[in-house]
Amino acid sequence: MGPGDDVAYRNPTPTVDVVVLLAGEPERIVLIRRRNPPEGWALPGGFVDEGERVEDAARREAMEETQLEVTLTALLGVYSDPARDPRQHTMSVVYCATTDAGAVPVAGDDAAEVLELPVSRLRDEVLSASPPALDGLPIAFDHAVILADWLRLHTTGERPAIR
Repeated sequence: MGPGDDVAYRNPTPTVDVVVLLAGEPERIVLIRRRNPPEGWALPGGFVDEGERVEDAARREAMEETQLEVTLTALLGVYSDPARDPRQHTMSVVYCATTDAGAVPVAGDDAAEVLELPVSRLRDEVLSASPPALDGLPIAFDHAVILADWLRLHTTGERPAIR
């Protein structure tokens, strides 16, 4: 191969996801019902654009899908199981975020619906179902794993284990 030859690499595609904790009581996080396959409830997130920092992609995706301006507070982890997305191999950088008091999510972009899910319902109903589901729809991708990791961090301060 010489200079200028096209080289094709089969690498995971970079994505971001954001666990948004809404300001106020009761404690609530934001989930979106996906407009496009695969169906189900998911965290706000999506693909990182070329030339974009992952932090900026996380803020942009949260805004596009929920109309929320978020403040990133922590890196939850990097999730890269080749089976995490049935469409292709992706690698997601997942952030924790908060909003200003009074912020109200509104569905936009790829979100058919947005839900303010009480953390108690996440713990007692969604994650305890087998498989994890909400109102008859699955939790998309590996987002149930991510949500369980977030819940552990949020309630006990314990960071997710490296798998």
